[in-house]
Amino acid sequence: MDGSARIGLVGLGTMGSALALNIAERGFAVAVTNRTAARLPGFVAEAGPLAERITAAETPQALVAALARPRAVVLMVPAGEATDAQIAALRPLLEPGDVLVDGGNADFRDTRRRSAELEAAGIRFLGLGVSGGEAGARQGPSLMAGGSAQAWEAVREVLEAIAARFAGMPCARLLGPDGTGHFVKTVHNGIEYADMQLIAEIYGLMRSEGRSAHAIGEVFAGWNEGPLNAYLTEITAAVLLADDPATGRPVVDVIADRAGQKGTGRWTVIEAQRLGVPATVTEAAVAARAWSAAAAARAAGTALLAPPDRAHGPIPTEGDLEKALLAGRILALSQGFQVLAAASEEFGWGLDLAACAEVWRAGCIIRSGLLDDIAHAFREGVPHGILAFAPFFAARLAETVPALRRVVAAAAGAGEPAPALAAALAWHDTFRTARGTTNLIQAQRDYFGAHGFERIDAEGSHHGPWAS
Repeated sequence: MDGSARIGLVGLGTMGSALALNIAERGFAVAVTNRTAARLPGFVAEAGPLAERITAAETPQALVAALARPRAVVLMVPAGEATDAQIAALRPLLEPGDVLVDGGNADFRDTRRRSAELEAAGIRFLGLGVSGGEAGARQGPSLMAGGSAQAWEAVREVLEAIAARFAGMPCARLLGPDGTGHFVKTVHNGIEYADMQLIAEIYGLMRSEGRSAHAIGEVFAGWNEGPLNAYLTEITAAVLLADDPATGRPVVDVIADRAGQKGTGRWTVIEAQRLGVPATVTEAAVAARAWSAAAAARAAGTALLAPPDRAHGPIPTEGDLEKALLAGRILALSQGFQVLAAASEEFGWGLDLAACAEVWRAGCIIRSGLLDDIAHAFREGVPHGILAFAPFFAARLAETVPALRRVVAAAAGAGEPAPALAAALAWHDTFRTARGTTNLIQAQRDYFGAHGFERIDAEGSHHGPWAS
């Protein structure tokens, strides 16, 4: 090992392999290793002409020896104990000034802990959110970094080179210190959950009308040419138009009604609750995935609970469905950025919300035509920090929420579940209601627990006349 590789990478799973090839293709020498060294020869063989820039290292010691100083190593291993184990193996081999980059889907609280421990020992640490799936990792992902400026500068050339580009600019950014990058990636995934669920509900409503998967796919393909232009809209059309080679049926029709989750959507909801801000559209999406696992109970419910009567309301038009999905997407994004803003304040990160939107404009799963408008809105200033209040988005909601209201009403009347669409509408209606109903809740809490309440005409805490 001659110590000439520009960067090292640990973990040759789906994402790690794709990222290593991306690095090599951009002209950088990369040293790679894997927990099971047997994976190395096959990976090098698969690399083809890129293999000349790849050094296969069978041990952590060999990996570190292959790197030029200051050494930089990217970890692409499962979050949690596996990451800590790799850090423990590498740490004695590194020197002050070397850099470790965690590119897994880490809990940002773990990233904050690791950052504090490693930086105190002189080893620079970067928590790197990587979005785009296997194709993004190979061709150009969105990269959300959190850590010290010194850590970022040490690997910036490589990360900007491998990132996706929007209008010629790399979608790779240092967003703030310690856990910032991984927190932004977590919220990105929470928004992703929400958008996927909103799309699925719109699909469900069209399917309930008797439309075929192909017909619905054509609708989504058309929508992708307009305001709903987005990666998730595009792949929804592609999925619905695809046929199963084994049966000849639309492939979506032979897929089980059960979706898994790796936890980042749930993390978004948990952190939103801790921060005291709403992420109700993501919460509905997470709950829907949990409900999907209860297949036996849902089958029983089909027989035991009264079937819906579709005569309760009109079938939504395609125009209403399109507008409802756009409204839901805007409201889910608005909630996501509220979570980011609240975390930035809580942890003193100084997050640039426009930069978060900009880094998502290409390469990532939630990329859409709205993100440039979101970045512009935050650059101009958003009233009360709520994206939905920005003039551009308030106007779009004025145009689309009436359709969202009709679609949610139609779904309820027909007995079709639409939890994310309903959650989006409820959030919108709550934030346009100056005086809600929590005055009654204050009174109830005072009645049973003497918690006191605030008055509209006097300062301080007060009690009601209930005891008398």
